[in-house]
Amino acid sequence: MDKQYISGETGHGFSAQSANTGHYAQLNTYDYLADVPNNSEVTDLVEVQFKNTRKAYFHNCENLPLKKGDIVAVESNPGHDIGVVSLTGKLVPLQMKHANLKPNEEIRKIYRLARPNDMERYAEAKAREHDTMIQSRQIAKDLGLEMKIGDVEYQGDGNKAIFYYIADGRVDFRQLIKVLADTFHVRIEMKQIGARQEAGRIGGFGPCGRELCCAGWLKNFQSVGTSAARFQDLSLNPQKLAGQCAKLKCCMNYEVDQYVEAFHKLPTRDTVLYTQDADYYFFKADILAGLVTYSTDKRTPANLVTINAERAHAIIEMNKRGEKPVSLEEGGHKEPERPIDLATQEDLNRFDKKKRKKKHKNRQHHNDNRQE
Repeated sequence: MDKQYISGETGHGFSAQSANTGHYAQLNTYDYLADVPNNSEVTDLVEVQFKNTRKAYFHNCENLPLKKGDIVAVESNPGHDIGVVSLTGKLVPLQMKHANLKPNEEIRKIYRLARPNDMERYAEAKAREHDTMIQSRQIAKDLGLEMKIGDVEYQGDGNKAIFYYIADGRVDFRQLIKVLADTFHVRIEMKQIGARQEAGRIGGFGPCGRELCCAGWLKNFQSVGTSAARFQDLSLNPQKLAGQCAKLKCCMNYEVDQYVEAFHKLPTRDTVLYTQDADYYFFKADILAGLVTYSTDKRTPANLVTINAERAHAIIEMNKRGEKPVSLEEGGHKEPERPIDLATQEDLNRFDKKKRKKKHKNRQHHNDNRQE
């Protein structure tokens, strides 16, 4: 088989760009059990990856010696498809459970390792995808359908095509399927994708300066609510909270569990702390640091005092017993040292100034020597 498709020496065995399956690296699942003896023999189930985010699971009924990166021909309806083995062994059933596959769902089988003639048909089918997408967009426009066809994926044998589309509402594409089938002479499957999947397909950079998570590695999208922003004390500004897909940023979910855990360690915000000198009301909190700032005025910052959560809970218990401490800070509280940003200490050109002074000093010393 051509080395542009499979490289037996590396063991990884696949070039995503050459075989046009796309996004192989970002969908990669780290198999931490790969080095365990007989791991691949635990189950005959194999995870196979196709174009974009599409993955499926198959039985290795022929007991083929498959490893991650092998290109295989798998059973499809109709004909066969070409995909890349992305996972084998014990982790496959766990991935199936994570994908919420039903126990009674039919699992097809792997036919064989892809042959040269399989790869030739596969390359011919993939070469038709872009033109098919452009032409199908025009067909949908002529039919007056409120939808956008974002991508087309041909099956490995070229007998079927999946049209990925985006639409705000329900679309009656029965007439569209008839026209597409008559035009391209293949079996048609329509699959709706969301704004997040479309953003990941197109790619781009986020406000953090890094590649979009959905374009780089994130493929299992979880719902994001405004409660995640509230727990993290983020400004409820839609323009700042929305990503390039116009949905709430997925990264808001990354640290929310830590914030929720730390938040429950703080006293409730409506709790008033009573001391002998004044009554203190909640003003703000540094959730992860466990610090709470109180004010003697309910509405404006006045006589602000910052204490840790342990001290606040101690005062609450004293108040429940009818006792009042002399002040909030009684018992000692030392604010933890924060990281020092060296860039803000002095001018970044301070080293250049020293060099100029040293150069001037050397020049003056040279002139004195000449005068002598």
